[in-house]
Amino acid sequence: MTITRIHSGGEFEAKLGYCRAVVAGGFVHVAGTVGQGDEVTAQCRSALEVIRGALEKAGSGMDKVVRVTYYLPDRTEFEPCWPILAETFGDNPPAATMIETGLIDPKYRIEIEVTALA
Repeated sequence: MTITRIHSGGEFEAKLGYCRAVVAGGFVHVAGTVGQGDEVTAQCRSALEVIRGALEKAGSGMDKVVRVTYYLPDRTEFEPCWPILAETFGDNPPAATMIETGLIDPKYRIEIEVTALA
C-alpha cells in the first residue's frame, strides 16, 4: 500500500512530529486543524480552508469528506459555527462528532479533523 504524507509547514508539525494529512488505503486522513482569528467563527472558517487545501493537495475535496470531528473547549461556541458547517458540507454531509475538550493553546476555540475518500 502506498502512503503519501502531505505537509503544510504549520508550526506544530515539526514540534510534534506529524503531518497535515496522510493518504492511505483509499482515504485522506487530515490531522486536527485549528484556524486563525479572534472569534470561533473566524477560526472555524480558517481551519476549513486549511483542510480544503490539504484535501486538494491529496486529490480529494470537501465533497468527499465522510467523517468530521469538532473539538471545542466550550461547547456553547459550537452553535455559531453551524451555518458555516452547513454551507461547507450541506449537500454532502459527513458523519460528525463534537467533543468538548481542552486544545493545545487557549487562544484556539475550535479544532477540526476530517477523513475523506481519496
